Amino acid sequence: MDLFSLEGKNVAITGASSGFGHHFAGVLSKAGANVILGARRIDKINQRVSEIEKAGARAIALSLDVRDSESCREFLVQGEQALGSIDVLVNNAGVEAGAKTYAMIDEDDWDNVFDTNLKSVWRLSKLYTELVQSSAQPQGNIINIASITAYRTIKGQFPYAVSKAALVKATEIMGLEAARFNIRVNALAPGYILTDVSRLLLEGDRSESFVKGIPMRRYGEFDDLDGPLLLLASDGSKYMTGSVIVIDGGHLCAEL
Repeated sequence: MDLFSLEGKNVAITGASSGFGHHFAGVLSKAGANVILGARRIDKINQRVSEIEKAGARAIALSLDVRDSESCREFLVQGEQALGSIDVLVNNAGVEAGAKTYAMIDEDDWDNVFDTNLKSVWRLSKLYTELVQSSAQPQGNIINIASITAYRTIKGQFPYAVSKAALVKATEIMGLEAARFNIRVNALAPGYILTDVSRLLLEGDRSESFVKGIPMRRYGEFDDLDGPLLLLASDGSKYMTGSVIVIDGGHLCAEL
């Protein structure tokens, strides 16, 4: 038996139109999962669904605004109606406010970041827990996507870093409280991973100084997240809950 197989599992992914979510959909489907992709940009996730189906896997695209309660409910309910019980929920949707200090952001910045990065995780996880209970599903699994900014203090990352620090604590508390429902809750905390957005910063004028702060002397690539993701999504982590896996090339261990 392949410990990390997801054959026949149904996995719902938020923020699946680009970045981590777009990549995760491919990784999880290759491991055997049926994937439910949610995002506001329905054209983007429809395109990703086509790519996954061409590779021989099953996927569906559903419109999702994680800041809207009804949209979140419809996403989970429609996903369950289409594929059956959702085995894994990946809370991936996230936004930043740009390189701003606490004195530079306004209330809209704060609300947008916290509504997307933190409140939506609570909202979707609560709805998912209710679905697991109501359908007599034997178990559930929630994976949150945090960040090493939850641990490393970096100027100009307010309120993003604050939201991710809160998400780490939320993961720990949810892991404690969801165990009674046989639901595991864990998180990934990526370091500097090269994405379409981060490349503008990480491969810019300060690239050399950034890389020197990473013991492994390189930025992460999407596929560096594959193993930890499959661990948390599969039975390989069946005795893990409330845990946060850091994938950062040793960045948090480095001297400042």
